[in-house]
Amino acid sequence: MEIFLSLLMGVGLSATSGFRVFVPLLIMSIASLSGYLELSSGFEWIGSYPALVIFLVATVVEVLAYFIPYVDNALSVISSPASVIAGIIITASVVTGMSPLLTWMLAVIAGGGFSLAGRVTSSAIHTGSTAATAGSANPVVSFLETVMTAVMAVLVVAFPLLVILFTGIIGYVFFKMMKRIRRGRSKPLLLK
Repeated sequence: MEIFLSLLMGVGLSATSGFRVFVPLLIMSIASLSGYLELSSGFEWIGSYPALVIFLVATVVEVLAYFIPYVDNALSVISSPASVIAGIIITASVVTGMSPLLTWMLAVIAGGGFSLAGRVTSSAIHTGSTAATAGSANPVVSFLETVMTAVMAVLVVAFPLLVILFTGIIGYVFFKMMKRIRRGRSKPLLLK
């Protein structure tokens, strides 16, 4: 059960790193320093004071950069590989009690995959916001994403089983969106 909970935590935190790369790492560092989160062997550095300072500064810079229209879209493109790498590291750092080979396989597939899904969603939201409002709504979108990322990261660390609920909700919303898109494509275009 402990392996399952640690994997859920890793996947949940990885998904949030798709929206903001450094927020989940900052939450993990705080949780580890407070004794609430046990990191796997070799990743104890995440729970050190130097790492806490680095994650705090990186989080502030990342969050502020997302409040500048058009810079946020460029940052989304640049941070895509960084978020996948962060997702892999996050999952590998919280999964304990498994062989290193299995841990890294799960970290790459699940951690990297969920992080990439979060990044694609975030990029689509920002691109849509820029197109619809010429970038004027991007600061609001960025604020909401940052708050959501922080809240989700804290909840995932405190209650890893919530990841199942979150995944179900996200899956349901995704399924409904895909159904709506398919329905829209099947309608014939009317010529005027």
